[in-house]
Amino acid sequence: MSLAHIHSSRPNFTPLALAEPPVAPAPRIRAVPSGTEARGFVLYVGIDEAKAAAAGTNLNRIVEALKALAAELAPTAETYAAVALAPQGAGGRDVDVVRLALQDPAALAAHRTEADEPVSERSGVVVDLSRKRVVLDNETAALTYKEFELLQYLVLREGRTIERAEIISALWNAADEDEAPNERTIDVHVRRLRAKLGRYEDIVRTVRGAGYRFDRHADVSIQQAQTPSSDRF
Repeated sequence: MSLAHIHSSRPNFTPLALAEPPVAPAPRIRAVPSGTEARGFVLYVGIDEAKAAAAGTNLNRIVEALKALAAELAPTAETYAAVALAPQGAGGRDVDVVRLALQDPAALAAHRTEADEPVSERSGVVVDLSRKRVVLDNETAALTYKEFELLQYLVLREGRTIERAEIISALWNAADEDEAPNERTIDVHVRRLRAKLGRYEDIVRTVRGAGYRFDRHADVSIQQAQTPSSDRF
């Protein structure tokens, strides 16, 4: 029998394709109530600048590394970072400070401080960073969210002149306004803020040719207590 005959007499054989293992559905997050869906998550990182420096890094590098990791794992993921600010020397674990600053409901419910009590009655200005409000002669000023954010940004940098470009970069996103914000935008918001501060308008001072500065005087107090404030990273 020829070799060709032997080959031609072999039965046809088609390799079977290996079946792909079934993909298990993603486990449901137990904290998500029925009828809702998870749209993201918050990761609280507790570390101050000194601890970051001791580890050979800084807060900005940590933030950028986490953003890069999220982009690598899920390219369509959107990220937002904020830095938690607290008075110098304030006690408590760093991660608890961060949770309170970013208004974590569980942390707020478990934490009761003097900042949760009514502001003491007194004349003058009380800038209550913990509760995001300004009290003028015992009356709460009707500041908008953006007006308070502007005042808070200046207060947390007390004594330093802040250029308009820095304020725009820190407090405005492209989607915040119908048109891109510019220096005129800042001037308009400062003018509105001063109008609502009334006779205390001089705490927001114009530094000609430079920008704006928060000037504290005897009638002004800043209230933070143990509850910190948050500021955009």
